Amino acid sequence: MLVYSAEKYQFHDDVINHNIAQVIKSSLFHHGIFDENDREFISWENSLVRMDEVLEDDRFSDDIQVAVEYQVPQTAKRVDFIVSGADEKGKENVVIVELKQWERAQRTMRDGLVSAYTGGMTRVVAHPSYQAYSYAKTIENFCSTVQDKPISLYPCAYLHNYSRSYLDELVNDSYQEVLDEAPVFIRNDLKKLRDFIGRYVRSAAKSNLMYEIDNGKIRPSKALQDTLASMMHGNPEFILIDEQKVAYETVRRLVEMALMNNKKYTIIVEGGPGTGKSVVAVSLLADLITKGRTACYVTKNAAPRNVYFEELKQGKFRNNYVKFLFKGSGSFVESRENDFDCLIVDEAHRLNEKSGMYKNKGVNQIKEIIDASRVSVFFIDEDQVVTSSDIGSVCEIEKWAKICGSEIFYNDDIKLTSQFRCNGSSGYVAFLDDLLGIRETANADGFDLDFDFRVFDNPLEMREELRKKNEINNKARMLAGYCYEWITKNSNDLNVYDIELPGGFKARWNFSSTSTWAIDPDSFEQVGCIHTSQGLEFDYIGIVIGKDLRYENGKVITDSSRRAKSDASLRGIKNRPEYAEKVDRIIRNTYKVLMTRGQKGCYLYCEDSNLQQYIKSRLGAEEEDRPELVAEENTAYEVRRK
Repeated sequence: MLVYSAEKYQFHDDVINHNIAQVIKSSLFHHGIFDENDREFISWENSLVRMDEVLEDDRFSDDIQVAVEYQVPQTAKRVDFIVSGADEKGKENVVIVELKQWERAQRTMRDGLVSAYTGGMTRVVAHPSYQAYSYAKTIENFCSTVQDKPISLYPCAYLHNYSRSYLDELVNDSYQEVLDEAPVFIRNDLKKLRDFIGRYVRSAAKSNLMYEIDNGKIRPSKALQDTLASMMHGNPEFILIDEQKVAYETVRRLVEMALMNNKKYTIIVEGGPGTGKSVVAVSLLADLITKGRTACYVTKNAAPRNVYFEELKQGKFRNNYVKFLFKGSGSFVESRENDFDCLIVDEAHRLNEKSGMYKNKGVNQIKEIIDASRVSVFFIDEDQVVTSSDIGSVCEIEKWAKICGSEIFYNDDIKLTSQFRCNGSSGYVAFLDDLLGIRETANADGFDLDFDFRVFDNPLEMREELRKKNEINNKARMLAGYCYEWITKNSNDLNVYDIELPGGFKARWNFSSTSTWAIDPDSFEQVGCIHTSQGLEFDYIGIVIGKDLRYENGKVITDSSRRAKSDASLRGIKNRPEYAEKVDRIIRNTYKVLMTRGQKGCYLYCEDSNLQQYIKSRLGAEEEDRPELVAEENTAYEVRRK
């Protein structure tokens, strides 16, 4: 997504006429991004004036292209500033500039991280050069235009208020590797930055580069399960961005400190669906075992573990070795204290109190995990609690960490907030929260429609559209709420179905004969549920919303009585009035989890026709009180000048 794009002369006019910040804000609003961040507005006013000064030089022709707030493909991250054009030999290039208003920073002992005052407080963040470099590499990895033309990307950082007396905190040997990839410029470095940009961009390119980059095909994004074997062989398949990098480096550092000081640490990393919790978790596992540390990836969910087992088996890993690295959450009942250097717990909200088939072993899974490891890492999203037995919460982890004598590390620096699924549309996730009644958000009227979200009147039509997507790479699946009895579980009769809907739609739940439904080449016809999809991702998903979620009297309501009688997720609490709020939240959370499994699209069919129409009306809501906008050729937007 391209928020603002203009030739240099137009950018200059917008800056000197004090229009630039409002133009950007209006364009974000048009894209469904309701930005009320006053600090960001002020940063546009301040930093873009400085970039205008940099470009006000005769070596840069008036028709070179400038872009502001370009959204990095497949993420919710945006590049601050881009200059594109051609060098003296006619080679097409793009210069990426990460802008900061910092006056000072302080080095840290964590690779690629610094401490700086940002967002109203001092926090640990990615080094500006690493930030620019990671954005450039992500664009290179996903954008077909950059790959095919080819276009070269050159990242850098400009800290236009930064004091030279603190330069060594930012530019020293510990950061040299990333500085070589993306140099940093500070106050009084205006001429140096001009020289850097002028090396790659002098005149306009033959084509509209930013339009081509923004509208070029996005290469298929990597799914964690597809790259797992390569990662476990030590290959860096994912470029960690911003808070992902902070969380990753924080854990690595604390593991080393725990071993040096014989201490215990418990790290809590919060993050919503699609924020990269599993990517960071597996990246940590790969790094730690490469360094000879005893580490395991832990999750209650059997579905992702089984998929990972299968993928690693194909990658020639020994079965016993894989089962040592990937464990269920009930595996530590009999572990000794500090048996492991690090236990990395994904989907920590799904942890149970007791372990074993009959839930009669151990005291508490959180306690047992903390006891068994020097460093315990819990990746958690309390909005993904989907059964009555899920006890994982920040408070519960903190309680047991204190009891076990483990120092707690939990703050906003390592909270994962940016969206890397759903085509990078954070607005889509916020829209779901509002739509499902989980919480009110600013996205009541929709979201950035780069994510393919459709509501179907006919479930057969939805399945056929998904089938077309699945024929590309076997990455489309149907999912449903647990409203249908699993009558085929013990039946070989091919004429029996679990799910029958209007229009002749018939389907079975995913077979009990396979534990890898999500990747089996012949499993498209079966419908998955929350238990076989949580922790995994697909390109496209189609959701059947059953009658446990309806629209009545102007509200989205839940009805646990319409769930299947065999549904164990509400066992013990469904008919107890004191648990009504928890039952309601579990049903809403379940559909949010299902609707955020897709990287590129989500298709919906609702059994309740009122809910179907309500969702359609929310997507088609008229936008009021917006500035008059006009789409330009490059798909950016400007306020119409009278």
